[in-house]
Amino acid sequence: MSKSTPISLDAGSTKLFSIRFLIALLLIVAGIAWIAFYYTQARGNPLAFPPVEGKPKAIADLDRWNYAIGFGALMLGLIVSAHPSTPLGRGRGVVVGMLACFLIGLLWICTFYVFSDDLSKLWIFNDLGQWNLVVGIAFMAVGFSFATKWE
Repeated sequence: MSKSTPISLDAGSTKLFSIRFLIALLLIVAGIAWIAFYYTQARGNPLAFPPVEGKPKAIADLDRWNYAIGFGALMLGLIVSAHPSTPLGRGRGVVVGMLACFLIGLLWICTFYVFSDDLSKLWIFNDLGQWNLVVGIAFMAVGFSFATKWE
């Protein structure tokens, strides 16, 4: 027989917004914002003739490392959110986080393969080239970090 646990109806028994959750949320939003800012502002327009340099120069000089910074912060935020003290790290949130990461990774890779002949119309994809596979696999790896928390 399985051991049953009593269900607590007390709303104050678990905190929804723990410090870890807020840090995870901040990392996710900062990663997405970094990628969006680099792509729209700091990257410039390499397809223009003559090519337009991006500003601010300090960020534009990092070139593709900006994607490593942005996606790194995003993935780190997702990994931090897999902790049991966050809403995604307990109960059904683990399954939601795991499946979402697996599906995003799968869709990222499938989208790259379907449109690999002409990536010029897809934002972010056109700059990353073959590194799109790494991004898709990274999302799946984060999904495995959620899978280790599943009970």
